[in-house]
Amino acid sequence: MYELRRLRLLHELSLRGTLAAVADALSYSPSTISSQLSVLEREAGVPLLEPDGRRVRLTPAGQVLAAHAARVLALEESVRAELAAVRPGLATVRLAVIQSVAQSIVPRALTLLREREPGLRVEIAQVPPEEGLFELTARTFDLVVAEQYPGHTRAHAEGIERHPLGADPIRLALSRDDPARQLGDLRDRAWVLEPAGTAARAWAVQQCRAAGFEPDVRYELADLTSHVRLVAAGHAVGLIPDLVWAGQPPPVRLLPLPGENVRDLFLATRTSSAGRTDLAAVGRALSDALAELGRQ
Repeated sequence: MYELRRLRLLHELSLRGTLAAVADALSYSPSTISSQLSVLEREAGVPLLEPDGRRVRLTPAGQVLAAHAARVLALEESVRAELAAVRPGLATVRLAVIQSVAQSIVPRALTLLREREPGLRVEIAQVPPEEGLFELTARTFDLVVAEQYPGHTRAHAEGIERHPLGADPIRLALSRDDPARQLGDLRDRAWVLEPAGTAARAWAVQQCRAAGFEPDVRYELADLTSHVRLVAAGHAVGLIPDLVWAGQPPPVRLLPLPGENVRDLFLATRTSSAGRTDLAAVGRALSDALAELGRQ
């Protein structure tokens, strides 16, 4: 029989690619990872890893066992979900959220959970959506709140389900004394956008190109609070989602964008955790908190 912990190490290696990355994700030393995988090789009776320069890679047999490991881990999670339904409170819910959700929805959602599920423990980390969705597959998180933009649907992963949370309008943000009236008036302004490679950045650049110009991106920042401060001070213009204001009056002037100008927020879970009532409770609290904010 194979030990579940060692199967997870092989599964993690198939996802992350290096022993160092697995060690970092699971807080083990690389030597411990290597030693445990060697034991798994002896149990399997076939080589699972082979040298690849200064790294290792899975052999064909390793790939087969890693695929089975993913199914075993999913089954183990389904068992835990059924046990948690019989006796709630056995597990901690690990939630990953994007910055604007952490600042706007999460505080109210936690208040609702304290009233509805006082014994439920929720741990929350703010991570980019690309990272959060990957770590959901790797079982670092149980739930992920992510975003996608018009024309930029995120890739679907096997074993991951998505549940819509709501739409968040995005508007053009300028300083209050900026005389511009539409996006096309801003071809000569400095811009603040999210880092290259993110869906938010790709969508924002396309908006500018559709208006007939290439944005002069002088400030590349992941922190939306920094975007707001630069815009309010008159140093840049940007595209800011409404959740950033969290029901408070914005310190900038907002203009509508042409066409589709909303991002879709969704909650992602693993299919194998579908029976967990604690995850469902967290999802409801997030949805209710977003709905309350929309009514303000």
